Amino acid sequence: MSKLLYFAVPAFVILLLIELVITTRRRLNTYESKDAWTSLALGTGNVIIHGLTKGVMFVIFFYLYEHRLFELGTGWLAWVGLIIAEDFTYYWFHRMHHEVRFFWAAHVNHHSSQYYNFATALRQSLTTPFTGPVFWFALPLVGFHPLMVMTAQSVSLIYQFWIHTELIDKLGPLEWVMNTPSHHRVHHGRNVQYLDRNYAGIFIIWDRLFGTFEPEAEPVDYGLTKNIHTFNLIRVGFHEWIAMFRDAWRAPRWREKFGYLFQPPGWSPDRRTLTARQMQRERFVTPA
Repeated sequence: MSKLLYFAVPAFVILLLIELVITTRRRLNTYESKDAWTSLALGTGNVIIHGLTKGVMFVIFFYLYEHRLFELGTGWLAWVGLIIAEDFTYYWFHRMHHEVRFFWAAHVNHHSSQYYNFATALRQSLTTPFTGPVFWFALPLVGFHPLMVMTAQSVSLIYQFWIHTELIDKLGPLEWVMNTPSHHRVHHGRNVQYLDRNYAGIFIIWDRLFGTFEPEAEPVDYGLTKNIHTFNLIRVGFHEWIAMFRDAWRAPRWREKFGYLFQPPGWSPDRRTLTARQMQRERFVTPA
């Protein structure tokens, strides 16, 4: 990520403290101290790991850029195209990290909080620095300069901070195009109809185009379908990796082993556990 993200950290802290003061004065059950500290610790770990792996990503991005397919330059049109292309890329990165269990194991800890606040925005993964970069390889290969790509990634992450709050209601016509707190609250819900919805980074149009949009209707119940009830950083960061490899190891057939790794979270050969889509079909599809 570019240095832009690091410069934004003081603003994140200030906004978090403002939100904490407001929600405390209103006696809203928005923060829990151990949960918030867990989120901040995971965010710190993510920043450190990103810093350690950034050099490798730089080398790969520049190698791809040297073999670029087009000369896109660095003018304002290139920046506009990049912001759109990066956000499209983020949508698919995010969607795959929900719909493929191997990637979900890396992303799940961002959803493990049962609270929704600015601290939750910082509850980042310890392992997506390894599973995520491949999704952006196409951008330098197409012709976007690597430093521009990393800056666009930072812009996206900075934008996504402010949507992690319950203090902002729906925003009228903006809801049709932009990702908003209302849309992202849905994404963090474990309500059956909210599962695997609203993957957007900046623009909600991708969800509308690809059939993953869900408006906020009933109150959101935050967390995982099976909450882990722990603040232990190792368990929060790695519990799904452990569970996934355990399921794959115990599976008797290779087909089932690969299913536990690469089918959606919740998949099982005997439907003992269900995926989000299976739960939604069972709940909302009326038999003929």
